[in-house]
Amino acid sequence: MTSHDPLALERQVCFALTVASRGIVAAYKPVLDPMGITHPQYLVLLALWEHRSLDLRTLAELLHQEASTLSPLIKRLEAQGLAHRSRSTTDERRLEITLTEAGEALRAEAEQVPARMAERLGMPASELQELHRSMVRLIEASRASLGVDGGSGPHS
Repeated sequence: MTSHDPLALERQVCFALTVASRGIVAAYKPVLDPMGITHPQYLVLLALWEHRSLDLRTLAELLHQEASTLSPLIKRLEAQGLAHRSRSTTDERRLEITLTEAGEALRAEAEQVPARMAERLGMPASELQELHRSMVRLIEASRASLGVDGGSGPHS
């Protein structure tokens, strides 16, 4: 096999994304561990810090996850005293998720995470921003290829 082989493992976007994803999540672990949260919990908290309160369906849409995947994460955040779940007063079918005072307070510590991650990765901010732009385009293209509305993507 040569580097011109279209099926060479190292040339596959899917392989690079899989390896990069595992590596990034692993790199976040020592940064998030002192905060007592996992990477998936961090993503939920990011959405809550941005929106203050969300119903489960909207949170799932923002994170491109199934509500059933998020439910155990939210229960753990609630057990840790960082979030609160309650039924909507206007529609009992809707589960509202809000931050507790401790969850709000954790934001101050989390504000250091992006800079610490850039430092850990040893990549300039401009390169990380370009990578983010490329990933957003890739997410949109993959969603379009599946006929999924790309409405609320990760455009931060």
